[in-house]
Amino acid sequence: MTENGQEPASASPVNSADAAWVSLPAPFPPDELHRHCRDIEVLFRLNPYYYFDVWRQTGSDTFHAEFENQSNQTRQILDLRIEINSGHGITVNYNGGIKKCTVFTIEPTLQGSRMTVTDDYDLLPVTEREERKAEVDRSLKAWAESLRLYFLRRKRWSWLPGWRWYIRRVWMPMKPSTRRIVWFIYLISVAEFFFFLFVLLIWLVEQGN
Repeated sequence: MTENGQEPASASPVNSADAAWVSLPAPFPPDELHRHCRDIEVLFRLNPYYYFDVWRQTGSDTFHAEFENQSNQTRQILDLRIEINSGHGITVNYNGGIKKCTVFTIEPTLQGSRMTVTDDYDLLPVTEREERKAEVDRSLKAWAESLRLYFLRRKRWSWLPGWRWYIRRVWMPMKPSTRRIVWFIYLISVAEFFFFLFVLLIWLVEQGN
């Protein structure tokens, strides 16, 4: 992943005087990745620092969200409006907070696609942005890593019956901390299962002797 142009193409992906961005690989071609990203709620809930109390669709392309951003310890109450850009892009415009918008852009690569997530802060006057710099979202890099892992898991496991339903309807609405606990429980359960098989194998060998 790259953040704020730590790769050769370092210009801002959007026309903005104040933006932060990060790029990540995805194992889908652009058209398919764009379809997955149309579910904006999934993209936002994947941010490991966003603890949602409310996510409600208020129109065909508008949403109301209330959450705690633990990366900067702020409480966010936002109205969001979604724009599907030409090509493979999605813009989330904010009514509230210090961000103007978040832009998801998708470009083709040999291995699939590259997604760039850009937070545009070119909304308020410079002096006010400076006064409110403590509200700057510090979760962008962690968000990109969470998106990268989600796309990999979707590519690997979505063929399993019920996987998509479970992820979307059960796992996704959980708070990030709850997801980590559930994942840890899964790992313990798998370890216990293989330990049982190991003990069973030893018993069978002993019985054979």
